[in-house]
Amino acid sequence: MINRYSLSAEAEAVAQRFSVDPTPGYEPVYNAAPTQLLPVMTQESPNGMSFFYWGLPPVWAKDKPLGERWINTPAEQISEKPSLRKKLVNHRCLIPADGFYVWKRIGKKAAIPYRFTLPGKEPFAVAGFWEEYEDENNVPHHTFSMITTEGGPSVSGFSTRMPALLAPEQENDWLKSESVEHALAMLVPYPGDLFHYSVSTLVNDPARNDKRVILPAPAADQFGNLTLFD
Repeated sequence: MINRYSLSAEAEAVAQRFSVDPTPGYEPVYNAAPTQLLPVMTQESPNGMSFFYWGLPPVWAKDKPLGERWINTPAEQISEKPSLRKKLVNHRCLIPADGFYVWKRIGKKAAIPYRFTLPGKEPFAVAGFWEEYEDENNVPHHTFSMITTEGGPSVSGFSTRMPALLAPEQENDWLKSESVEHALAMLVPYPGDLFHYSVSTLVNDPARNDKRVILPAPAADQFGNLTLFD
């Protein structure tokens, strides 16, 4: 499961990179976590940035295990499930990011957090789905799910899964292509090189959202014990 990522770039850089209008209220996010309100670009509004909940909003999800909150959608399941193929037709979105976190297992109870970025640490887009729900008061809320693939060459030694990164030339097609087969063909493990480094266990706390989260730190497990593994 991928349950943390970052979008640390400033508003102007994000707007320029994705050719969207600057969004009032945008703030860099260093530790994006499920249930948070985060930026996406949808098929309906490809030239603007919307803010949707990652997974179900907290008020609905409080009694649900983390894995049931529609956080990730495995790419391999899309062609098998009619409900997901339907989302592929008209509920696609782009999730802007500039890094994602995985935890490398070094034992049954120990794992080290790592941040993965493009070599130049520039923003990239992850393929996703969005959905609209109504709460008990018939108030609409919007959520999104991150599509994941098997870990690519740069990630497989750390995690079995990774976000479905899109190349810049694929982003417009992901939002606008009418071909389901063409859209599915984009959802493959990222073939390019990714940069990685160990980060502080501060990332374990979803309430921590400052620059210290993305800074390199000596490899330590979730208990704060330094290790020799890298």
